Amino acid sequence: MAKVLFVCVASFLLVVNHALLIDRCDLAKVLHRLELDGFEGYSLSEWLCLAFVESNFNISKVHENADGSSDYGIFQINSHYWCNDYRSHSENFCHVDCQDIMHPNLLSAITCAKKIVSAPGGMKNWVEWKLHCSGRPLNHWLTGCNLG
Repeated sequence: MAKVLFVCVASFLLVVNHALLIDRCDLAKVLHRLELDGFEGYSLSEWLCLAFVESNFNISKVHENADGSSDYGIFQINSHYWCNDYRSHSENFCHVDCQDIMHPNLLSAITCAKKIVSAPGGMKNWVEWKLHCSGRPLNHWLTGCNLG
């Protein structure tokens, strides 16, 4: 009986700790449907590159920063400025809980990312985007994706 209970608990822990990943083409479809292609001048490929370099398409990713803030979700949205994690001071410019940024439907994450991109600096507000996506050919991010 104890062995069965251990296996059940271990299986539960694996599910709880498992990253919530979204397929690249599935993400492209969601972003396309929510009209991000061309939003503030950024292509769908740029949005995909951003999601990859920030989270490796992990909707549930949380990264703790040295300043006490954390970055949340597929776009790694920072709790100091954009969302409220109730652990550190937050400006909460997106007026959203950081936990909502990690919801699988991506609506809160996308709404907040649009607000960030609309701010001065655009996608340059993400250091990883500047380092790995800006000014590079990115058409390969849509290879094999049927957006229809």
